Amino acid sequence: MNITGLISELTFKFSRSGGAGGQHVNKVSSKVTLQWDVERSIVFAAEEKALVAAKLSNRINKEGVLQLESDSDRSQIRNREIAIDRFLHLVKDALVPAKPRKKTKIPYTSVLKRLDRKKQQSQLKASRKRNFED
Repeated sequence: MNITGLISELTFKFSRSGGAGGQHVNKVSSKVTLQWDVERSIVFAAEEKALVAAKLSNRINKEGVLQLESDSDRSQIRNREIAIDRFLHLVKDALVPAKPRKKTKIPYTSVLKRLDRKKQQSQLKASRKRNFED
């Protein structure tokens, strides 16, 4: 993965962060919104883009832009670094293919235990019944 090429495709928007901070928060735009257009990326091949789009579909808007926000720090530069780190981790995790599931057979002893428990429960309930033949 070409990290420098990927970072060059990112766009950033800066805005005022909410929350505590007094007068300082009202004049400094420290909140960072990272945006990356998945479909227009030239770093990845088409199948890699499809994989990223599928795995990160809940973070991608209708225009196909992935957005991340960071406002945890008071520094705009630090928030930008945090957003980039989170973005790179997300993309790396999305590119890892899912392992195919190996079907396994239920052990015979487990089947016998389950049937035995069912039989015991059935007998317990049967013993609670009243005889109305009297």
